Amino acid sequence: MTHRPLAAALWMTGAIAAFTAMAIATRQIKGAHDTFEILAFRSMIGWVIVLAAGLALGQLGRVRTDRLGSHLLRNLFHFTGQSLWFWAITLIPLAQVFALEFTSPIWVILLSPLFLGERLTRRKLAAAALGFAGVLIVARPGFASIEPGVIAAAGAAVFFAATTLMTKALTRGEAIISILFWLTLMQAMLGSLAMLLLGPVALPTAATLPWLGLIAVAGIIAHLCLTTALSLAPASVVVPVDFARLPIIAAVGALFYAEPIEPALFLGAGLIFLGIWLTLKRGAPGGASAPQGQVVTKS
Repeated sequence: MTHRPLAAALWMTGAIAAFTAMAIATRQIKGAHDTFEILAFRSMIGWVIVLAAGLALGQLGRVRTDRLGSHLLRNLFHFTGQSLWFWAITLIPLAQVFALEFTSPIWVILLSPLFLGERLTRRKLAAAALGFAGVLIVARPGFASIEPGVIAAAGAAVFFAATTLMTKALTRGEAIISILFWLTLMQAMLGSLAMLLLGPVALPTAATLPWLGLIAVAGIIAHLCLTTALSLAPASVVVPVDFARLPIIAAVGALFYAEPIEPALFLGAGLIFLGIWLTLKRGAPGGASAPQGQVVTKS
């Protein structure tokens, strides 16, 4: 069984690469497509991929229709979170977006009493306090105003947490293919509706279509890699590896977009990580449930 943590770490490298690719691809089409166009087109491509994979593997028969209300609510949360995340990517440094996104497990801790009836303990409250202290350092809010990109990234983490809690409820008896099928289809419908209402629509071009395809494929790969990693090892192993995304995306931002690497960002991210780790130390069953919020962030 000692090979399982190593296998989980290898799967996590795939997730890190996928998340990084999504961020870069979004930056590359900044200005050519707005947030809702990106969401609509990448979800259309993603749905075709899921449909083709389901047909090839003979899994489409596992797509259920008896829980559409739960799927719709989950995808409304997810669509809002994704919209805020993609918008934030175009407004603030990539590392700042990723650092604020890591607060999603903290929000899972605070929202779980409402969604799942779980009890808030002193340890969980202390973890949340550390996480929010980290957010203040990362966001560096001014006395006059806070950047819209910071608000968007922080808001995305909240909606990703709500998505996680809905997903946790759905996975009790729902196959992954069913969740992915309704995820991509509903995201495509919501994105198309928002895109058409806010028109005019900029259709994909020969220059932007490959980037949109990359965003779609990377989202599915990230979901599968994270889910597989968490099936092989506890969250206490997976989450520290996931935090490697921060220095990697900071390096990408510095090399390709001339974004400054600030020590305060890593200090704040360290506090956020400490808060999550404090929860994980409680043990696998209880501790693992919170950080699994990052399984579904941008799939």
